[in-house]
Amino acid sequence: MIKILALGNSFSCDCTEYLYKIALSANISLKVGNLYIGGCSLERHCKNIAENAGEYEYFINARSQGTSYSVNDVIRSSDWDIVTIQQASHYSGMIDTYYPYVYYIRDFILREAPNAKIFVNQTWAYEIDSTHGAFPNYNKDQRLMYEKLVYCYDRISNEIGARLIPVGEVIQKLRNTPEFDYKKCKRSLCRDGFHLDLFYGRYAAAAVWFKHLAGGDIYSSSFVPDAFCKDDVATRERILNLIKNTVRES
Repeated sequence: MIKILALGNSFSCDCTEYLYKIALSANISLKVGNLYIGGCSLERHCKNIAENAGEYEYFINARSQGTSYSVNDVIRSSDWDIVTIQQASHYSGMIDTYYPYVYYIRDFILREAPNAKIFVNQTWAYEIDSTHGAFPNYNKDQRLMYEKLVYCYDRISNEIGARLIPVGEVIQKLRNTPEFDYKKCKRSLCRDGFHLDLFYGRYAAAAVWFKHLAGGDIYSSSFVPDAFCKDDVATRERILNLIKNTVRES
């Protein structure tokens, strides 16, 4: 069994919703833990760790275990193989917001989960018409936000010696495909302008995690969300082919 723990927020919920089921159908056993606070930044994670604050809702394999969990207790509760971190989406393209917090969290993980590999989850840019309050920080320009967050995540992962999960890159590439060209009135990969679509977006994100964290062959999993219809076979193939060709060191 591969044990994965995400120190996250709602974006890690998007990425992990289908991960366990994708792996299960490929005969790979996972335990996927997710510590969730909506909009939680690296700075807040640091504060919560320092104070041993029980402020998180804790999910295992996308099922809530309840609230009032602390990072400190959960990370010590299992021999984690992988721990993921990420910045809050609104700060994702603002490099100053990562410091010094990312080093504090890195050192905490190395101390409390010395056998775990650290991965940085690359979040994604908002939809072109997003009404998120932080979108003006990027001039309400999806491409600008994407370029800034790519720079930040690449720099941070290199600096702390962590591996990158290129979810944001995959989502942006999918936006340039016929099925998800929102500029031409096709399906958006976001459900509200910033969180991922409950089916296609979340499926794509989980498939990226499956490839990079579980080392699985994405074609070996037969799982698709219930909302995928028979006519969506070609869309699934496009998603999987794009993920396969998105090469990152892992």
